[in-house]
Amino acid sequence: MNALKQFTKQSFWIVLGVLATMLLGYSEMAVSADTKVTLSGSQEVPPVTTSASGSGTITVGADKSVSGSITTTGVAATAAHIHEGPSGKNGPVIVPLTKTSDNVWSVPAGAKLTDVQNESYKAGNLYVNVHSAANKGGEIRDQLKP
Repeated sequence: MNALKQFTKQSFWIVLGVLATMLLGYSEMAVSADTKVTLSGSQEVPPVTTSASGSGTITVGADKSVSGSITTTGVAATAAHIHEGPSGKNGPVIVPLTKTSDNVWSVPAGAKLTDVQNESYKAGNLYVNVHSAANKGGEIRDQLKP
């Protein structure tokens, strides 16, 4: 009988450990959402015919903090931003990106979404785009899809 109690006690702690590991894993997933972006002229509104492209990762944390960067090719970029707007529509700048090296634009330290912007992000209504002198409204773009 003591062996059965000992087995039951050990089983309880094993099951508890497995559940805790699963919950910690879940909370880690909820901590941040990495969004891979592939920017192209066809995603701009209106679409732009260009050989320029861009790619990168934007991360939105559970605390609504934003980080990440994009790298561009084939464009003399004048600015890059994260905007609030659904696919097929333009919207206001909410996070200006900073040029950190040739063809690399990064989210500045301390950037954070408001509650409303975070809900827009979750709904897929934020996008990143890169502007040029030839295409002041934006040359390449991609939606942030969490």
